[in-house]
Amino acid sequence: MNRIVGLETEYGCLAEELMGPQAAAARVRNWVFDEHRFGLPDVHQRDWDEPAGNGGFLYNGGRVYMDMGHLEYCTPECRSLRDLVRYDRVGDRMLGLAVKELGLEGRVSFIRNNVDHYSGATFGCHENYLVRRSAPLNEQNVLALLAFLTLRVLYTGAGRIGEAPGSSQALRQAGLEAAPALFQLSQRADYIQNDLFEWVQFNRAIINTRDEPLADAARYRRLHLLHGDTSVLPETLALKVGTTALVLDLVEAGAVPAVALADAVLEYRLLSRQPDGPWIVTTREGESVSAVVLLRQFQQESARLFAGRDAETDWVLARWGAALDALEGNVEALVGRVDWVTKRWLLRQFVQQENTTWLDPWLKAQDLEFHQTDPERSLCLPLAAEDPMLEFSESEMEASLRTPPVDTRARARGEVIQRIRELGVQRYYLDWETLDAEGANTLQLLDPFESSEPEPAGWPRPRE
Repeated sequence: MNRIVGLETEYGCLAEELMGPQAAAARVRNWVFDEHRFGLPDVHQRDWDEPAGNGGFLYNGGRVYMDMGHLEYCTPECRSLRDLVRYDRVGDRMLGLAVKELGLEGRVSFIRNNVDHYSGATFGCHENYLVRRSAPLNEQNVLALLAFLTLRVLYTGAGRIGEAPGSSQALRQAGLEAAPALFQLSQRADYIQNDLFEWVQFNRAIINTRDEPLADAARYRRLHLLHGDTSVLPETLALKVGTTALVLDLVEAGAVPAVALADAVLEYRLLSRQPDGPWIVTTREGESVSAVVLLRQFQQESARLFAGRDAETDWVLARWGAALDALEGNVEALVGRVDWVTKRWLLRQFVQQENTTWLDPWLKAQDLEFHQTDPERSLCLPLAAEDPMLEFSESEMEASLRTPPVDTRARARGEVIQRIRELGVQRYYLDWETLDAEGANTLQLLDPFESSEPEPAGWPRPRE
């Protein structure tokens, strides 16, 4: 990719009643850092809700911590789409190892989803894209970016049974026809309240506008997205991130299509409630237009400017085009490729074979099993379409538990963390762009593209 990307996945946890999901998640978090198994725990308080020991950084450059009761895994910074998919799946593998080693099999499991069917709560999968400060973020480009991020739900949604409490009522109060949703494209759509907003909790926006680049602020900014669903199928994840990265390339090139929606948040909710289409949205000019037609403008402009740039770009452009073709023709051609299509296809078989209805609570249980991280329990992973670019050997996955990507600053961070462990340093400070240790010079990793340390090997050294 032409940028650095990282994901933050908050896992749902299913646990037996005597233990509870939060206690189970904390036990797994502790296992990750016990005896410095996969990384170093925080020895300082990071924030008001992140005391020492709440989490830590991993040898692979990523991070694990507890966030509002959920176990969260952050990938290291990735430059290739293949790396991003691989390191995202490493989080699943790490949790699976913990459950097995702790003897919790059959009592605790983790799921890659975004909604608690019991309480109606939601938890997120945040996407982080490095964007150059030189990108022209004028009103037209921001509106076009918001439009794309809304419309992409047609091939990035995870699918869900039902709706958030009160969501249909809220739409009816806005003067819209809204029967209770039996199946939706997106798990997050009902919970997004703004297009742009600075703070994350209790006022979720499509784009979080807090200016926190975690890098050289003069050169970079971080696009922090809150609205996306956690992806299960590798191709859904690759399409989600790959197409978004290409649209950001268009923004930086000043070539993004002039597309704007009348109300991005409203259209996001309405699209989510149309598993059978027709996916017509209202533009800022008041026109009714096919969402697929608008998405084609982004795909075609990306192909015009970036086709042939590299194999990964060509893969994204081809899969993007094929997904749009299927959405206009045979949607079920996306079974095994797009999460929501695959889930609905599977649940349709279930409803028919069990002679039940879409209102049966049994379907919510099947919905959760679709997202299981354990490959032996997942209802989704056995259906994944084969693709060499998104398949990884056992040795690759095993190495990725402790080895960072080689072409981003995650490599430098991972090596330094290993050295701190080897030297037995007890007091240290670790963050995405800053590394410090007792009695040593502070390391600033301000360029996410730089994979080597700004200090000679052997750090930490005494302060000068």
